[in-house]
Amino acid sequence: MNSVAYVTVDVFTTERFAGNQLAVIPDARGLSDAQMQAIATEFRYSEITFVLPPEDTANTARVRIFTPTMEIPFAGHPNVGTAFVLGSQPEIFGKPPGDILRFEEKAGLVEATLIRDARARVDGAGILAPEALSLGPQVDTDTIASCASIPASSIRTDAHAPIIASVGLPFAIAELADLETLAGACPNLAAFTAAGRRYSPEDDQFSLFLYTQPPGKPGHLRARMFAPLDDVIEDPATGSASGALAALLASLRPDAELSLDIVIEQGVEMGRRSLIELNVRKSGGMVRVVRISGRCVAVMQGSISL
Repeated sequence: MNSVAYVTVDVFTTERFAGNQLAVIPDARGLSDAQMQAIATEFRYSEITFVLPPEDTANTARVRIFTPTMEIPFAGHPNVGTAFVLGSQPEIFGKPPGDILRFEEKAGLVEATLIRDARARVDGAGILAPEALSLGPQVDTDTIASCASIPASSIRTDAHAPIIASVGLPFAIAELADLETLAGACPNLAAFTAAGRRYSPEDDQFSLFLYTQPPGKPGHLRARMFAPLDDVIEDPATGSASGALAALLASLRPDAELSLDIVIEQGVEMGRRSLIELNVRKSGGMVRVVRISGRCVAVMQGSISL
């Protein structure tokens, strides 16, 4: 019987069984689209990656990212985790890995830089978001409140209204008043379905990223992400949403030149604490660079029968 090898890692953590789970198929040659989707559905992680030889030999690999229900153009923790896995191998499709890996993805070219520990072992990666910050429509507070089962009065709008933002994958982003409201949020599937039809009629998708500023912790945010329409009730770490939030916050600052460092803590309520490190660089009044970084821990390896 034919089989394909897989590796699983926990991303945005230094502790096994924390962070965000990811399965990586380091050599997906020969797999059909249907097989990739079936494997992703079987794992039921928020995402799984399939690695293929690059179309341009100047790049490292072509990476396809699947959720339990669909293929997506970009995501943060799959890229960080895939770079960790591939960078730990002696070779990638016949070539030794360097410290910089370049992945061809539907959203564009994603550059990953390996992070090494004191013994020069790969223990994480930082990636550059493939797209500039783009902003979609503002989302009314009643929709956010209904989706998260929270009072509309607990949604802050002084810094920005709830808005759809993307650096490769769109999320509705909203700031909440306090940690207690964030902890009490619970997704309402009917409200998400209505929001998807209203704000994303082409695919009926709607993913919600909620955050708050803990008292006494400048540069440190707490967040939660819900995407029940994509069969992800809650995600313990969402690099693409964190990148979009960091870029949004930098864009709101009046500084024409800026380097902004933010740490986003996510997954606490799920028992899978994650730390996502972000650096946003702004020049000429525009956000030019969004870097998403984190550590990873290897968990399992095995094979899937086909």
